[in-house]
Amino acid sequence: MDTMFVNGPVFDGVSYRPGLTVGVRSGRIVSVGASDRTAGDRTAATEVVDLDGGLLLPGFIDAHVHPVQGGLERGRCDLAPAHGLPAYQQTIQQYLVQHPDVPWIVGGGWHQPDFPGGAPRATDLDPVTGGRPAFLVNADHHGAWVNSAALARAGINARTPDPPDGRIERGPDGAPTGTLHEGAMDLVGRLLPPTTHAEMVAALLDAQAYLHSLGITGWQDAILGDYANLPDATAAYVELARDGRLTARVNGALWWQRDRGAEQIPELVVRRDAVNHPRFRAGTVKIMQDGVAENFTAGMLEPYFDACGCRTTNAGLSFVDPADLRRNITQLDAAGFQVHVHAIGDRAVREALDAFETALNENGDSDLRHHIAHLQVIHPDDIKRFAKLGVTANLQALWAMYDEQMVDLTVPFLGPERTRWQYPFGELARSGARLAAGSDWPVSSPDPLAAVHVAVNRRDSADAEAFLPEQALDLATALAAYTSGSARLNHADDTGRIEVGALADLVVLDRDPFAGPPDEIGSARVRATYVGGEPVFSTESSR
Repeated sequence: MDTMFVNGPVFDGVSYRPGLTVGVRSGRIVSVGASDRTAGDRTAATEVVDLDGGLLLPGFIDAHVHPVQGGLERGRCDLAPAHGLPAYQQTIQQYLVQHPDVPWIVGGGWHQPDFPGGAPRATDLDPVTGGRPAFLVNADHHGAWVNSAALARAGINARTPDPPDGRIERGPDGAPTGTLHEGAMDLVGRLLPPTTHAEMVAALLDAQAYLHSLGITGWQDAILGDYANLPDATAAYVELARDGRLTARVNGALWWQRDRGAEQIPELVVRRDAVNHPRFRAGTVKIMQDGVAENFTAGMLEPYFDACGCRTTNAGLSFVDPADLRRNITQLDAAGFQVHVHAIGDRAVREALDAFETALNENGDSDLRHHIAHLQVIHPDDIKRFAKLGVTANLQALWAMYDEQMVDLTVPFLGPERTRWQYPFGELARSGARLAAGSDWPVSSPDPLAAVHVAVNRRDSADAEAFLPEQALDLATALAAYTSGSARLNHADDTGRIEVGALADLVVLDRDPFAGPPDEIGSARVRATYVGGEPVFSTESSR
């Protein structure tokens, strides 16, 4: 026996099981049982890990995350920790003091509720950027804040048309004000200095260490391809996998170029087949079907309301024509690809489900484990279709609460009926849908315990109002989504569970969340993370 975990409860990926001892040998779990029955497996060479009452559970698997993007932002002009215009300006000034020679100010993480209508202005950037162009994406990565120098370099003025998949924020005279939404970001983003391979590798290593510290042992990288002005991270993953520095288990989702059609499928097949490493595969295709509700680009069945409560004519975007989506997903399914769809609005969710139903009817059940991520608004008629079609609901639970963005930029424009349809995790679980979970980091925190806390409480603190509490999940279901549910989604069937024969991807918490009140779930912290029985993070070694 290499390692034995004793003196604490176990969550095995499905159920809470107190009083178990878990043994590991050669990277796999070889015993799970009562301590008096497993004591004989211990040898003088066995490392005994005393859980001291803390919970042992499978490693968390983030089913939708952007690690390289997150790692890059941590090393650039990172606005995520700040709030409000003065704090953003101060952060930018400090960044320029530390990086006086950068030709462009690149970074992001600003929060939409900090600005009227969620749209900052170039004139707020100009005084602190010193004439250098600035391109700063927001926290959800569906918009960018640019200064006047960047607008001038890109030649964006009142006569510049909006691209088909985006929008330029404008003043009364039509002049751009400094916020670019969705595809309009590319008007400036294509001018940015290229990110080097060395920068990508360093960002991935930084992100991996950070994610391991949060108990994450594997993930699905939700975009591999040229997107949002970043090069494809595949080469960085391949390098780390081949030289042994990739300690996580990763499945990559190849980016579907929405301005192209099915002619790109043979290229995707070649890219997939070129990547086949035990720690890194690329068997998924990611399709972004709509935008986000806060900038009115999420695809809705009915139009948004305006600030006065009147219906507008804008029902958001469908980046891929629904008929094309059905054909494309059917062909991707036939080619053996799992398909991962970004869908925020109820129309986009329905378009994705319709496409998966077409693929199922034409190709039969392929067990490719297709999934839809985000799922902010689901029409009640579509809830039961997830289980019927075998489509996994990929949840970003940290968003299912009242915060400034929800209160100021979402609820008034969705209206009361659609507000009640948001993040219906409870209904999905009760309908029999398979659940997985992820963070969408760097859009939001990658901490799984914070997300599980909100999934169970539908709020982030005890004094906050719960958001649609009838849609809460119990703790075991929420943890299962982040472990066995995401493992299944990632076709990592020998992870996500604590059972004999499974890979020893494990997390030790400093307490047992099942033993305390639900409002304290988020207070738990990771003490240690193991991949294949080897420690990749420990609070002891990190001191």
